[in-house]
Amino acid sequence: MNNIKEKQDQHESMIQAVKFFFFSLSAGIIQAISFTLLFEIGKLIYWPAYLIALTLSVLWNYTLNRKFTFKSANNIPIAMLKVALFYAVFTPLSTWWGDALTKIHWNEYLVLFLTMVTNLITEFLYTKYYVYKNSINSAIHNDMLV
Repeated sequence: MNNIKEKQDQHESMIQAVKFFFFSLSAGIIQAISFTLLFEIGKLIYWPAYLIALTLSVLWNYTLNRKFTFKSANNIPIAMLKVALFYAVFTPLSTWWGDALTKIHWNEYLVLFLTMVTNLITEFLYTKYYVYKNSINSAIHNDMLV
C-alpha cells in the first residue's frame, strides 16, 4: 500500500516538474523577448534590461504555476511574499553576476540563458518544497467542497 502511494507521489512530482518546465519556458520566452527589446531597441545596459524582463517573467510564471502546476488555494499574499523573498536573494545575486560577466565580455545572451536555467532549477525546488509545501492540490480539494 505504501509503495503505491510512493509511486503516485513520484508520478505527481514528475508531472509538476514537467508543467513547471513548460510554464517556465513560456516565462523565459517573455523574459528573452522583453530583454531583447530593452537591450537592443531600448539600448539599456544589461542590468536594467535584465531586471525589467525578470520581473515580467516572474509575474507570469508565479500566476500559472500557482493555479495549474501546484493547484494551491493557500493565502495568495503569503505565497507571493515567499516568492518575493526568493527573488530578494536571487535578483541581486543574478544581477551582480550577470553584470560582472558581461563586463568581462561574456555574451549577454549566454549569461541570460545560464541565469534562466539557474532560476528554473532553484525556483522549482524553492516553490515546491517551501512556498506550496503544505498546500499542493488544495485548490482541487476546495473545488470538491463547493
